[in-house]
Amino acid sequence: MTHVARARLSDGREIVYFDATDEGRDRHRDARPAEARAGAAELRRDVTTGEWVSVAANRQSRPFLPAATDCPLCPSSDGRTTEIPAPDYAVAVFENRFPSFGGPPESESIMDDSRRPSVGRCEVVCYTSDHGESFSGLDPDRVRLVMDAWAHRTAELSRDPNVEQVFPFENRGEEIGVTLHHPHGQIYGYPYVAPTTRRMLDVAREHRAATGRDLFADVLESERAGERVIAANEHWTAFVPVAARWPFEVHVYPHVQVPDLAALPERHRDAFGPLYLSVLRALDNVFEVPMPYVSGWYQAPVRTDRDLAYLHLRLFSVRRAPGKLKYVAGSESAQGAFVNDVPPERAARLLREAM
Repeated sequence: MTHVARARLSDGREIVYFDATDEGRDRHRDARPAEARAGAAELRRDVTTGEWVSVAANRQSRPFLPAATDCPLCPSSDGRTTEIPAPDYAVAVFENRFPSFGGPPESESIMDDSRRPSVGRCEVVCYTSDHGESFSGLDPDRVRLVMDAWAHRTAELSRDPNVEQVFPFENRGEEIGVTLHHPHGQIYGYPYVAPTTRRMLDVAREHRAATGRDLFADVLESERAGERVIAANEHWTAFVPVAARWPFEVHVYPHVQVPDLAALPERHRDAFGPLYLSVLRALDNVFEVPMPYVSGWYQAPVRTDRDLAYLHLRLFSVRRAPGKLKYVAGSESAQGAFVNDVPPERAARLLREAM
C-alpha cells in the first residue's frame, strides 16, 4: 500500500510525499522564509494554427545545472534547505516554482480571444533522494511507487477545472536540455488538449469511422506480430514503431485499453517496472554511454474523446550514433516533416541485442 502525505512549502506551494510505509513526511516544516511566488505565464493563441503558446518569462530565473551541493531537489539538511523539507524521501511531488502553466495569476481578466492569463498546473516528480541515481537504476518496487504517484496526480489534476490534459514526462541528459541532474520528471496539467494528442485522436476517430475498430489496439496487434518488438511480458509490449521519427524511439503499450494511469489495473502497474527498466538499460548499452531521452505518458484528455484514447508511453532519444546527435533542424522544426537516419528495424535489433 502506498502512503501519501501532504504539506505546504513556505511560499504556499503544495508538496506530496509517496512512501511504501507511513514515514510522516508531512511533519517536516519548510524553514525557508516565505517569498512571493513568480507571476504566472500568459497564454497566446497562434491564429494561423489554432495552437496555444505559453509565454513564461518567470522561467528565465530557474536553476541551470547547479553543483550537486546546491541541488534544490536533494533532501534538506542542517544548514541547507531545499525544495524538499525532509532529511530523506522516497518519491516527492511538488508544484514547480517556475511553472510553464498556472501559478498565481497577475490578472484575472481575459484580454482578448487570443491572449489570456495562464491556468493549469506544473509539478516536479523526484524519483529518489539519491542525487547520483537515474530512473534506470531504480528497482521495480520504486518504479511501482512512482507509478502510483503518477496515477494519484493524474486523478487529482483531472479534477481541476482548469486542466484539460495531464502529461507525466521525463527529460534525461544535457543533450535534451536538462537543467537539473537530480533524477526527476515533471507533470504538466495543460489548460488545453496538446496538439499531438489532438491530432492522434482525430486520426483515431477517422479510423473508427472507417473500420469500426480502435486505432491503437490495431497498432499494438500489428506490432506484436512483427520484427520491431524489443521486450514483452504478460501485460506490456515495447516496440519500435514502423514510422519512428527518432533514431531510437520506443512505444510501450499495456495489453488493456484504459484512458489514463489512474485507470490502470494493479497487475499492470506491477508488471511495468521490470519491462521498462530493461528498455532503459538497453538504451544505455547500445553505445555504452548514458542515452539522452524524453519519455512521456500519452493519456486521454480529461473531458473529451476518452473513448478514443489508449494509454501508452512513448520514449525517444536524439542520439543516432556514438558522438552524434540528431538535431531537429530545418524540415523538422519548420514543417514538422521528419527524416530518420536509423531504420526502425535496425534500432529494434540493436536494442534487443543490448538487453
